[in-house]
Amino acid sequence: MSKEEANIEAKRREVIVVGGGAAGMRSALEAAAGGAKVYLVERSAFLGGDLLKADRVAPEDLPAICASSKMIGEVLGNPAIEVYTNSTLGRVSVKDGRVKARISMSARRVSAECTACGKCLLVCPIKPYDTYNEGLMLRTAIDFQGPREFGWTYNIEKETPACQERCPVHIDMRRYVGLIAQGRYEEAIGVIREKNPLPAVCGLVCPHPCESVCNRGHQDEPVAIDALKRFVAGYEIEMRKAGKMAPPKRAKDKKKKVAVVGAGPAGLTVAHDLALEGYRCTIFEEAPVTGGMLYLCIPEYRLPRDILMSDIDYIKDLGVDIKLETPLTRDFTVDDLFKQGYKAVFLGVGAHAGLKLRVPGEDDYEGFLDCIKFLRAVNLGDKTKPGNKVIVIGGGNSAIDSARTAIRLGCEEVTILYRRSRREMPANPWEVDAAEEEGVKIHYLAAPVKILGKGGKVAGMECTRMELGKLDASGRRRPVPVAGSEFTVEADLIIPAISQQPDISFLPDDHGFEISRWNSFVINESTGETNREGVFAGGDDVTGPATVIEAIQAGHIAAQHMKEYLE
Repeated sequence: MSKEEANIEAKRREVIVVGGGAAGMRSALEAAAGGAKVYLVERSAFLGGDLLKADRVAPEDLPAICASSKMIGEVLGNPAIEVYTNSTLGRVSVKDGRVKARISMSARRVSAECTACGKCLLVCPIKPYDTYNEGLMLRTAIDFQGPREFGWTYNIEKETPACQERCPVHIDMRRYVGLIAQGRYEEAIGVIREKNPLPAVCGLVCPHPCESVCNRGHQDEPVAIDALKRFVAGYEIEMRKAGKMAPPKRAKDKKKKVAVVGAGPAGLTVAHDLALEGYRCTIFEEAPVTGGMLYLCIPEYRLPRDILMSDIDYIKDLGVDIKLETPLTRDFTVDDLFKQGYKAVFLGVGAHAGLKLRVPGEDDYEGFLDCIKFLRAVNLGDKTKPGNKVIVIGGGNSAIDSARTAIRLGCEEVTILYRRSRREMPANPWEVDAAEEEGVKIHYLAAPVKILGKGGKVAGMECTRMELGKLDASGRRRPVPVAGSEFTVEADLIIPAISQQPDISFLPDDHGFEISRWNSFVINESTGETNREGVFAGGDDVTGPATVIEAIQAGHIAAQHMKEYLE
């Protein structure tokens, strides 16, 4: 055997087997018999797989069960096989022919001194569905597994809470709520920051879907998860101002440059995650401010700028460089970023282009102002009253924000037209309540028919009543016009807020990206990578308008796979 062949043989002497059922155990034994060191990974608390389930009900002399139990004994007694139960295989990488794998182990949460008396089973008050028996019955949180001749193994299976599962970034709410209850605020904010780089922002503007599935809501009211996050984020801000909280730590400098285009929540998340890993991140932002839609489109009364900047300053403290008023253009492209030494690029340019109403008269009169342009101008300092009588078209948060902002600017009458009922309105319910309390009039089940004008300017809008028909692709009932129900609303300004899409006019003709019919980047949803090597995208420029926490989730996915790409 040559030296090269000997090296290859040596690299193959360690084997990872995933799955502790009959096939996995047999593979482990065969590999061990061939002289390999074997790591057997099984996600449950004991070996045996489906045969182990059958062992609970099958006769003890059943040949298959006896063979399975014998095989378990052989595996556990084999010094060449290292068994990891309650474990899962994580990230796997290959370099120079060597496989490197991360194994995540869950604790049994039962003391090694357990005598298996079974008293815990009798008093345990928690009754989840028994996944071990295909969810056909309930079990206690503490359970036992294992073949009879090897003794029962007691363990506590910690299931993911519904709130954590519902959160797009899967923050461990139960853990940080518990820490807050104990007064351990610094640890609580640390738990939140494991998944969310913008905790103060989300404490104010997140729609908190976690609370909608909180089990406590079946008894009285959901736990105030978002308010608790807001409280502990405020605590962190005060501690940082007083110099009583240590600055964030980053890994050793990897001396590799990464470019992030767009300083919105997705881009900030990517820069945060990669900076923590030691990469040199630079954000290129078109606007004169940092935050993307957070700053430009969410009104200050909902998201105070000092709160927003506190989260952004935390990210800047990691060494992230933010270049304002430096957009990509047809003359400064993604290719130019690579030429400047950046090894990977993330595109998080958002969805800033408003959609047209597509009704007669829309292009004939002055007095149209897209909601994004309107909110952007106000948030950048233009406090001019836009008109006296204002109509806002739409039912999302942007429509509500536009209407409440117009009221604050002194508009005499602000009316929202929404073509479905209040129940189908996508805006946060509490924001709708606040708008009505502030004097905004809302016409539900109403849609524009044509624009009315006088002297070249908008004078009003002819509308029609709607009724809800069958379900459409969005899962909501389709609005259908009611014949003969037309009515008129006077206005000197109309603000469409029906949706947005990405503005990709900055791309040159030969950009090479795969673009969807919605002007969004097409990506590998598992990795965030575009069809161009080394270029990733995420957030609203992929999904269209979505929530802050969903943009953060997209940033996490892209950052993780950018790291793998860079390594």
